[in-house]
Amino acid sequence: MSIMVPSKTPALITPGRQALDSALHQLAGAVEHLGLDDETHTMLATPRRSMAVAVPVRREDGRVQVVQGYRVQHNASRGPAKGGLRFHPGTDLHEVTALAMWMTWKCALAGIPYGGAMGGVAVDPAALTARELERLTRRYAAEILPLAGLEKEVPVPDAGTDERTMAWIRDTYRLDSGYWAPGASIMTLDDATARGARIAALSALGGSPMGLTVAVQGFGKVGARVAHYLAEAGAKVVAVSDASGAVYAGGGLDLDGLRAWSAESGGVSGYRDADALHRDDLLELDVDVLVLAALEGAVTEANAPGVRARLIVEAANGPTTPEADEILAANGATVVPDILAGAGGVIVSHLEWMRNAQAGSWSNAEFDARLHDRMHDAFIEVRSLATARGLTLREAAHAVAVGRVVSDH
Repeated sequence: MSIMVPSKTPALITPGRQALDSALHQLAGAVEHLGLDDETHTMLATPRRSMAVAVPVRREDGRVQVVQGYRVQHNASRGPAKGGLRFHPGTDLHEVTALAMWMTWKCALAGIPYGGAMGGVAVDPAALTARELERLTRRYAAEILPLAGLEKEVPVPDAGTDERTMAWIRDTYRLDSGYWAPGASIMTLDDATARGARIAALSALGGSPMGLTVAVQGFGKVGARVAHYLAEAGAKVVAVSDASGAVYAGGGLDLDGLRAWSAESGGVSGYRDADALHRDDLLELDVDVLVLAALEGAVTEANAPGVRARLIVEAANGPTTPEADEILAANGATVVPDILAGAGGVIVSHLEWMRNAQAGSWSNAEFDARLHDRMHDAFIEVRSLATARGLTLREAAHAVAVGRVVSDH
């Protein structure tokens, strides 16, 4: 696979290919800004290691189903490769490569000594029983062992996976190598990512969001928490969406009631204390802040002209395409990019590693304070460069991150 030439053949532009094209476009902009040579550009665009594996899973009725799995380590010049594991039917090697690349920049921007990695399995976890899911996870972990392992990577959950999935992964690695890894975290990765997105949003707003209206695309593990934290800070969350649909309440949603309804019914659709809304219409609501917390490629050239929010916070990976970026910038919107707004998870992962290495004990308040300082410092650095050079926040964030990776080679 040549990742230096984006595919423009319509039949080949899958969501994963679109994500990789976006990642490569963003890298090319940083390379141009930094004045890097073609050889360095090629090195940064090419993952160090990629693996595709066949993962057989025995179903409860005795059938054996074979699904595709992937693992990509984009860069490890700054330290072990940190990356998530995604279970989703649309997962492919292009998507995993893009996500690994974004993780490299995210870690570098946050000043974390990790590289970027990502794994994925093309499967719908909701279609599997708990035992089938465990067998699938352990087999996937065993198949990628030549590339992975706890001494080489920092595995974390992503879409379709959770801490239980990670426990199976770590146990499989441990049985193979005898390597011990610490157990439960003081703060979940989803919570850390959501807290980081809140800090990024407040930094961009320059203070309290009191009275400002917010719409959240993706009322899932991260998006629901971001909504909660912004409402806690004084914002009015008026609309949210998930795979089931979208709901709207002009006076503000009862988020506790909505979370309870979603847990019981499997989604936000049908919530009695709000009006139904088409998922696509949520992006065009007249709100102050739009949080993108779903999957990549949510805002495109087609729907970007209708986005009216003045501040867009990317709590998901790659939710805005390069074409949409240009439209949003031309319309005066500010986008806090994913590698900045979504850095809370990697920061807390590293803080926990530091705590474990020191055999120390930090409270939630101490973690939150350290997270706030790192997120706010990263935002100030990015905004300062953007202001000085006339760049968007995304362009400045990638310039900082790519520059750090290059300096460590």
